[in-house]
Amino acid sequence: MKALCVYCGANAGVSPDYAVAARVLVAENISLVYGGGKVGLMGVIADEVLRLGGEVTGVIPTQLVEREVGHTGLTRQFIVKDMHERKAMMASLSDAFIAMPGGYGTLEELFEMLTWAQLGLHAKPIGLLNVDRFYDGLIAFVENGREQGFIRPQHAAFLNADADPAALVQRLKDCAP
Repeated sequence: MKALCVYCGANAGVSPDYAVAARVLVAENISLVYGGGKVGLMGVIADEVLRLGGEVTGVIPTQLVEREVGHTGLTRQFIVKDMHERKAMMASLSDAFIAMPGGYGTLEELFEMLTWAQLGLHAKPIGLLNVDRFYDGLIAFVENGREQGFIRPQHAAFLNADADPAALVQRLKDCAP
């Protein structure tokens, strides 16, 4: 695994543990692909990879350059037309995906990658970094969907969840095609 796509919030959240997890997550010498902002967890993770001498690729739509305060110190920054182009480019540049704590946008990006995997559009591993049990409800939702027959067991298994950033990265490396 050479390039990891990380979906995370343009906000930092209330727990300092989210930023700590972002810093630990990228201590693996893997290049980062992310949403291109310099605020919130996006800024934390990009700055940490850069501090460690790693490569960071940001992909940000024109309409969000000012809103998410586009990061200007990245290895590569792509400014794209819209969110659809952003997600497609991030997916094509990445070998695996991790969702950190975040809001609607983070969930939307995560579920698009899960759906694409379900449809056979990619076979890249997908992780959920469950810092401070942030995603317990979502994990329960997926399990309930499986139990109720809406999510097939093999599709539920696409979502690798772990609270430990290093352990999650290792799990994704282990299941990479």
